[in-house]
Amino acid sequence: MAPDTSTQIHNIGYRSYEGARLGRAYARKSLFSQSLRGAYGLGRSAKSKALPMLLFAVMCVPALIIVAIAIAVPGSTSLPIKYTTYALTTQVIIGLYLASQAPQSVSRDLRFKTVPLYFSRPIERIDYVLAKFAAMASALFILTATPLLIMWIGSLLAKFDFADQTKGFAQGLVSVLLLSVLFAGLGLIMAALTPRRGFGVAAIIAVLLIPYGAVTAVQGIAYSTGSNGAIEWMGLFSPISLIDGVQAAFLGGTSAFPGGEGPSAGVGFVYLLVVLALIAGSYAALMARYRKAGL
Repeated sequence: MAPDTSTQIHNIGYRSYEGARLGRAYARKSLFSQSLRGAYGLGRSAKSKALPMLLFAVMCVPALIIVAIAIAVPGSTSLPIKYTTYALTTQVIIGLYLASQAPQSVSRDLRFKTVPLYFSRPIERIDYVLAKFAAMASALFILTATPLLIMWIGSLLAKFDFADQTKGFAQGLVSVLLLSVLFAGLGLIMAALTPRRGFGVAAIIAVLLIPYGAVTAVQGIAYSTGSNGAIEWMGLFSPISLIDGVQAAFLGGTSAFPGGEGPSAGVGFVYLLVVLALIAGSYAALMARYRKAGL
């Protein structure tokens, strides 16, 4: 049988790529940068910028007012609110920001089936999860740390004690850093469970606010019945009260628990362990969620 000569190979001039291959580290860095910018709508439409920028402004305005009051009141020697208290006071704004931006970070990739495209490049599951986790935590840290920076600068302008204000500022930064990492993990895992953004928003709000409301109610009942010993243990069942307990036990913060008494140092150590366990668990859950590229 004569060979088939109808098939031919033509050289049409394509050349192989000969440039530098930047590899996984560059891809991971680019994904982190893109995700962080996207959390504030940068590089996106004006409509996408509106909500995160509005919430950022709302977070900063009270800090400016606090500074103005501290400077205007004669004889003031400190700010009217502690650095560690600010984030807990504005927890609703933080929750709304996380609920609006965490689904934007991961749900869109699931909805439009772009996750397999990420993994088809020199990027692995751990790179994707680390970049998204770090970007969301960084966005939350910017949101929560900027008002503290405004308060610290204002306290220096008011000529308050430098050492005292700097110590409080450092304690506040540690508190919001822990809050940012914890909330980022919880928000991302809730958002990654569904490609529907609306469901992700509702799930994040529920995880942050419903346990806090329930814990606060139970603590109030315990306080009214004289069962004060149970109050500090009840705080273990809400992300917000966990941060409250840690900053009250170790960072000189004033607790929002009934009676204003936070957990002791021993119980505070348990709080810290639970926070770290939730962060590690969120990371492990995200890794398991993205175990398959064809999500």
